[in-house]
Amino acid sequence: MTTYESYVTQYGQVKKIDAFAYLSYLHDHPQEPRKHGKVVLVTADTPLKASRGEGKTTTTIALIDALRARGVDAAAVLRQPSMGITAAGSKGGASGGGKASLTHPELIDWGLCGEMAAIAAAQNLLVAFAEKAVDDGRLDTIAVPRVSETPSRSLRQIAVDRGKGDVPERTVLTPTCELMQIVVLSRSMEEIAQRVSEMVAGSFEGKPVVFGDFIDLWRITNILGDAVKPALTETKQGSPVYVHCGPFANVSIGIPSLVSVELACALHDVVVVEAGYGTDAGAQKWLDIAAREFGAQWPAAAVVVTRATTWRDDPKLSWRYPFHINRLERLGLAAFPLVNLWEGEDDQVGQLRQQAADLGFRTPIIGNLFRDGGDALAEQLDAFIEALEQHDDASVRGDESLDSHRGMDTVDDIKWIIRSAYGVPAGRVLLREGFEQSLGNARELCASLGKDLDDMVVVAVKSPATMTDDDSAAEQDRSVTLKKVEVHAGAGLVQVNLTSSLTTPMPKIV
Repeated sequence: MTTYESYVTQYGQVKKIDAFAYLSYLHDHPQEPRKHGKVVLVTADTPLKASRGEGKTTTTIALIDALRARGVDAAAVLRQPSMGITAAGSKGGASGGGKASLTHPELIDWGLCGEMAAIAAAQNLLVAFAEKAVDDGRLDTIAVPRVSETPSRSLRQIAVDRGKGDVPERTVLTPTCELMQIVVLSRSMEEIAQRVSEMVAGSFEGKPVVFGDFIDLWRITNILGDAVKPALTETKQGSPVYVHCGPFANVSIGIPSLVSVELACALHDVVVVEAGYGTDAGAQKWLDIAAREFGAQWPAAAVVVTRATTWRDDPKLSWRYPFHINRLERLGLAAFPLVNLWEGEDDQVGQLRQQAADLGFRTPIIGNLFRDGGDALAEQLDAFIEALEQHDDASVRGDESLDSHRGMDTVDDIKWIIRSAYGVPAGRVLLREGFEQSLGNARELCASLGKDLDDMVVVAVKSPATMTDDDSAAEQDRSVTLKKVEVHAGAGLVQVNLTSSLTTPMPKIV
């Protein structure tokens, strides 16, 4: 008899789950018992600094502990952190903190079970194949970047001497690479193989060449064998937590793998999904990429995390948190503000509640989650649990259609995102010199591959700490500048760079 345990393997201090196989089994055996959990999205205010998070992971862990204390079968799905940034000290850990943390945070912060390393090895092997193809006269340029978990800005642009002239190459962080995006979005090994085959290796005599033209794809899928399996760990309070795929919702998609969330929904009643950076980044990408374009579940509710200081202490940026809350409410999401207190801020709770009431928010959830964990939240969740119980997937989802944007003009699509997620109308979207040429090159590349750029899913690449060119400007003066376009044909994505962003950010010295 096949059971869920048949798909689980103990892997050191955590478990690995063959989600592809288990979900396929459930699909083929609809009579088998399973759950249909509701998704809750944990997102945040846009942080004042990219290097200081608002506490999404701490909140996610405290929230599932509190829900389970209230008798709700809840689990969390977290993104695996980037070791080169998180564990090196730029953001602290990515496994919660204090009472709201995981049993083995060091595993999460320092590479878990090697998923990130396996994806890096597979993408770097693709680059090695591309380099060999140059030697063999099958390529004369290389398009796919090398990846590294250790940031090095000296590697952003490099040139390799082939004896017949230098061949430009570059290096990006592993979570930002196309192969990571493919693993996040795919629901089977066959889909991964097909997407890898459509990745652009480079060009020959001006024509793009894809990896499917000259490599055996099993070499790549074999490396990814365990990397595609979500890891299962738990909080200090014993609540289940699934961890899979990479961060960086500003320069990539920054969400857990779709299959890890589907797995959790098959096993639990409420699944709390963490999305990267602020609502303008990870939440925008869960809603507009995962749900709108790739069939992921639309959330039943959202929790929008902020620090008391972020919310209140910079008047020029104080518009951002209410903007995020109100945007999610307009989308039909019950958006609950959550203030994650620092030590010494308990006496501000009354003032924070009054400010939330003045802004028309739902009653905020407030607590020092590092110190108190889920105990700080359990008695504040009545309205939240009621919203989950009342949620109906068939209900009208606010003032936006969930129809796919594939086929929409790419520039119109990014302008739609900018208006919806950043509050800047199309008339104040600017084009930097060279953008139109970059757009034209992208259209030509897609046409050479037999694809249409407008059928690609748009990924906004931006600064994590800003929504516009200058968030401190008056509303009528805020603009967004489009800078360049990059096609990820295998992933089915087109990245549009705007504001400022780095694909190799550096850790701070601690």
